[in-house]
Amino acid sequence: MKKLLSIIILGAISLASYAQVFKTSTGKVSFESKTPAENIAATNSAVKAAVDSKRGKVQFAITINSFQFSKSLMQKHFQENYMETTQYPTSSFAGAIVNNKSVKWGTDGTYNVSVKGKLTMHGKTNSVTIPGKIIIKDGKPTLNANFSVKPADYGIKIPGAVAEKIAKSVDIAVICACE
Repeated sequence: MKKLLSIIILGAISLASYAQVFKTSTGKVSFESKTPAENIAATNSAVKAAVDSKRGKVQFAITINSFQFSKSLMQKHFQENYMETTQYPTSSFAGAIVNNKSVKWGTDGTYNVSVKGKLTMHGKTNSVTIPGKIIIKDGKPTLNANFSVKPADYGIKIPGAVAEKIAKSVDIAVICACE
């Protein structure tokens, strides 16, 4: 009986270490809009993210007011005029790693992944597939991705007077070191 109990406990410990949910509340998302007229960039270092290693589920939550700009006026216009944060205070992503079986969660290394899910921004949700990397170091994953988003796809209106200053497609970078 003791031997059977030992096997069950060891099996549960092994399964628990494999099926782990990794989280962070200090993830980083930055964006950049480059045009000949002006470059606009901002960073948010308070991104919440979670990844379930067994099921490959991934979730992100971003408070829009946490984006920091080099110029306070840009930040104000971004929050009030474009992202309308009083009405749409957050953005989110929920999806799954398409090729989760290729990630060896218990082995240090860099794994190319594709994540498919729903990106919600400015109150509008679109299906997206985002290429990325999962870097495992000392048993902890860092989620990295670079992709582009078109503000028009999310109902974000750019006034004609500043249209030449804002790119039609904005580059997004994600780095979330999870525990």
